[in-house]
Amino acid sequence: QVQLVESGGGLVQAGGSLRLSCAASGRPLSSYAMGWFRQAPGKERILVAAINWIGSSTFYPDSVKGQFTTSRDNAKNTVYLQMNRLKPEDTAVYYCAASPTSGLIKDVSFYPYWGQGTQVTVSS
Repeated sequence: QVQLVESGGGLVQAGGSLRLSCAASGRPLSSYAMGWFRQAPGKERILVAAINWIGSSTFYPDSVKGQFTTSRDNAKNTVYLQMNRLKPEDTAVYYCAASPTSGLIKDVSFYPYWGQGTQVTVSS
């Protein structure tokens, strides 16, 4: 099965940018559709981006559309989440997840493989 490790989180001022990376090992990343989720303290884990197996199709909820962009490089076994114009309400632990399918997956229950998460903190 695939193992996922996120990196790139940290502390940033409001209006700044961060790029998260999710490195996969154990299985080729091209075998999976990928998703990015975030979870703030006391709140449920929610989807912020999804990308199909080849990167030709993406999905973003309205809350981050135009602000976040996901991409993937299957040759490098890595998925990325570019986050721009960050706001304090974007503060959360961000997770990447893998689903053994080719299409866009929006439902958290269809992602069996998860990274450990990376903290993103946006100061005002």
